[in-house]
Amino acid sequence: MKREETATYCVTGASGYIGSWLVETLLQRGYTVHATLRDFEKSQHFLSKWTDNERIRLFRADLQEDGSFDEAVKGCDGVFHVAASMEFAFAPNQNIESYVQSKIIDPAIRGVQNVLGSCLVSKSVKRVVFTSSVSTLTAKDEIDGQWISTVDETCKTTIDHVNRTRASGWVYVLSKLISEEEAFKYAKKKGMDLVSVITTTVSGPFLTPCVPSSIQVMLSPITGDPKFFSILSAVKNRMGSIALVHIEDICNAHLFLMQHQKARGQYICCVGSCVMSQLIHHLSKGYPNFSKIQMVDEEGEKEEPTIPLISSKKLIDLGFEYKFGVEEIIHQTVHACMKHGFLPQTKSI
Repeated sequence: MKREETATYCVTGASGYIGSWLVETLLQRGYTVHATLRDFEKSQHFLSKWTDNERIRLFRADLQEDGSFDEAVKGCDGVFHVAASMEFAFAPNQNIESYVQSKIIDPAIRGVQNVLGSCLVSKSVKRVVFTSSVSTLTAKDEIDGQWISTVDETCKTTIDHVNRTRASGWVYVLSKLISEEEAFKYAKKKGMDLVSVITTTVSGPFLTPCVPSSIQVMLSPITGDPKFFSILSAVKNRMGSIALVHIEDICNAHLFLMQHQKARGQYICCVGSCVMSQLIHHLSKGYPNFSKIQMVDEEGEKEEPTIPLISSKKLIDLGFEYKFGVEEIIHQTVHACMKHGFLPQTKSI
């Protein structure tokens, strides 16, 4: 895999939180970037930002359109497949089984096949790095409900469990599970080199014009947003804690895994985690004017003497190093949202 500046990489979903920061990371390091956008009209923020850079080419591509990524991946050494649906709930008044099949399963499979199919056609792509999510993991034994002491890449939640429990945000979880499963299945069948980055809750500064969903989830204890707090609670209930990673670290991990010759399979990217009470404490201690919502599961936390370790050992053992810790991530996230206007300005102490 090329490490020199002559390498060309494609980033799908370039207008998203991770995708946009990854594009900037690659450009800053001297690489040529092919960035895909689903809708140019809705991506004016990035079109105006990137069009003057001679090392980036922009392509319109849709996961649901056959051959849509052919031109974007042509001549690329590697592809970062970041694009994904960010839907968290199903539409009301629809038959749930029909909805799951037609709106989640079929599109997830087709999207992966389209991107990887284009990589196969290109004959230049050496490796694909797939962006997965901690939502595909569980810290509980799904048979007896007991906590697992250490959560690693093998602790996958099952599609049946997601369908049966339908916890808050289950639509997104199902989509990511199916997409990743299909990606590895397709890659194995076609002999492709595929590596997956399992992202935990990504936070920190952002380049998108709107506050990313992952940040809104993380900040929900001080914003009081019930939809995002229910998702945060679902994460806590499934994992025992909220695992975090800085946006810069997650993008560095993507590039690290793209270029490391020994990278294989899936890698959790998590610098640390905190239980709900710790998260609320970190969020509120420096920002006393912010109101915070009451914890909805105080008893549940008190019952847990030990919290499962969400382990990034596989990635660290490969040589990856994190730059940002949990408190710094939260601090930078709050300040970025204050600067954006999403959170009111307040004097920190």
